[in-house]
Amino acid sequence: MDFRTKLKKAVRSNNSTVCVGLDPNLQLLPAELTKIKDPAKRVDHFLKQVIDATRQHCAAYKPNLGFFEALGADGWDTFESVLDYIPDDKIIIADAKRGDISSTAEHYAKAFFETHDVDAVTLNPLMGFETLEPFLGNPAKSIYVLTLTSNPGAQDILLQQLDSGETLSTFIAKRLQKQQQDHPTAIGMVVGATKAKELEPVISHFTESPLLIPGVGKQGGSVSELSESLKEHTAVPLVNSSRSIIYAGNDSPDWKQAVAQSALDLKERLAPITARYVKG
Repeated sequence: MDFRTKLKKAVRSNNSTVCVGLDPNLQLLPAELTKIKDPAKRVDHFLKQVIDATRQHCAAYKPNLGFFEALGADGWDTFESVLDYIPDDKIIIADAKRGDISSTAEHYAKAFFETHDVDAVTLNPLMGFETLEPFLGNPAKSIYVLTLTSNPGAQDILLQQLDSGETLSTFIAKRLQKQQQDHPTAIGMVVGATKAKELEPVISHFTESPLLIPGVGKQGGSVSELSESLKEHTAVPLVNSSRSIIYAGNDSPDWKQAVAQSALDLKERLAPITARYVKG
């Protein structure tokens, strides 16, 4: 099954464009889990409980590699264990933000698309668009390229104006659209909900690109502004929330119910957006 088909099925079967970000910060895990002394096992148990609580309300999961790498060698085993636990009908995006040249990029592609066999990976294009090429040979896979990120630092580089008058974000979107024409892998873009007002001029140049959209949770992005920006976008978006969902319960004994409710709340808030992509 090609990636775009699987993405549409995941959204339609759950009536949801929610992507749950799996960012397991040991400092934020529920207090009751401290009885599990091994940090990697504690994370493994926590994330599986999160998946059980949210699987009815989301279309995708996005494990963030930095949090697993911080666990040391055991973190990779935990990453694999969590990947195996995610239902097969969900989209899995490895949030790795890799970006390198030549054989290094080839080995990153092998690691994520063959060894770990995830559906998609996030990539950083700032070393050049050649860094994306090793990832672009399989129609069952996708890449999500950092294009207009949700953090304030996007102003430092991605929103800088070029001599042509366009921003670097717009330039990236145009180049990705051209690159897509020659490759079967779905080329997506990471664009932030916190930049909703700057979003439309960027994504309008690549309307057939799947979008991964962080920033609606703790970062404060507006769903209504995002909805307006996506009106003309034809490819399926995924709206990611990490901390606002997985840590919704804090230290409550009912933390799993709080996690489930937070995922459901976001699903319902996104309903006007999702409705555009579940028809047909």
